[in-house]
Amino acid sequence: MPRDSYSDLRAFVAVARAGSFTRAAAQLRLTQPALSYTVRALEDRLGVTLLSRSPRGVSCTEAGLILFQRVAPEFDEIEAEIQSLAELRDEPMGTIRITAIDYAIRSTLWPKLAVFLPKYPKIRVELNNEYERVDIVARGYDAGVRFGQELAQDMISVRIGPDVRNTVVGSKRYFSGRQKPRSPSDLTDHACINLRVSTHGGLYEWEFAKGKRTVNARVDGSVVFNNAYDILDAAKAGFGLAYLPQDLVSAALAKGELVSVLEDWCPVWPGFHLYYPNRRQPSRAMTLLIDALRFRPEEKRHVR
Repeated sequence: MPRDSYSDLRAFVAVARAGSFTRAAAQLRLTQPALSYTVRALEDRLGVTLLSRSPRGVSCTEAGLILFQRVAPEFDEIEAEIQSLAELRDEPMGTIRITAIDYAIRSTLWPKLAVFLPKYPKIRVELNNEYERVDIVARGYDAGVRFGQELAQDMISVRIGPDVRNTVVGSKRYFSGRQKPRSPSDLTDHACINLRVSTHGGLYEWEFAKGKRTVNARVDGSVVFNNAYDILDAAKAGFGLAYLPQDLVSAALAKGELVSVLEDWCPVWPGFHLYYPNRRQPSRAMTLLIDALRFRPEEKRHVR
C-alpha cells in the first residue's frame, strides 16, 4: 500500500471512530484543517463521499461504513502487532481504552487502577463513562464493562466485581406525609429520579423480581440524570425516590439520610465483567491489566 494511502485511510478511520474531526485531530496530533484536507483528498481519489458532515458531528455514509468495516480491523491488527514487538524490548506500554458506567469506574476499576498504574508508568488507561451498550471494536475501545456475562459474539468475559443488588431509596424528608410503596406498582404515586441511558435516548426501566415474578417499571419525576452520583445527591435532597446499587447508598442509609423500600423486590445481579475481543492476542499491557482487574472473592468493594 502506498504510504499516502495508508495515512489517508488511517485518518479516515480515526474520524469515523471519533465522530468528530476535532477529536480525531487531537488523537492523531494533527491540525483540524490538515485532517479535513486529508480525508477530502481520499474521497476525491476514490470518487465517493465517505463522511457526512453536519453541525451535530460526523457520521459514515453507506460507502464510508463499508470501507470502515473492512479496513478498521486491519489497522487494529497492525497496531497490535507493532505494540507486541515494542514490548519485546521495552517494559509494558500502550494506551488501553475502556467504556464503563460511572459506578463501575469508581467502585471497581479506579481502586484497582490506582494500585496498578504506578507499577507500569508507560501504560496509559482511558476510562469513558457511557450508559449504553456500544460496539467496542467499531468505537475503538479495547474493552468494556457491564453486568453479568451476556456478551456479543467474539468476546471474552472476565469477572471483575462481586454480585450487585440495587435498592429503592428516598429521604426522610421525601417520605414525610407520604405512604411508602409496598410494590412496584405503587411507584406511579411517587416522584422518581430517572436515569437517562444513551441507547435510543431512553430512560432506564427499574427492574424488580419477587419469586417467579419480574417487573420492569417505568417511573416518572421532575429530575433526570445520566450519572448515578447525581441521582444519589438528588435523592438525599428529597427530590424523589432513586434506584441505586445498595453499597452506593449504604453510607447514607447508615447515617439516616435515606430510607430503603421495596427490599423484597430488589434482585441480586451478577457483578461487573470486563469484556474484550477474542480475535487477537491481547498486548502484554492488556494481559497485565486483566489480571489486575480480575475479581477475587476476598476483595472488598470500594465505593466513593
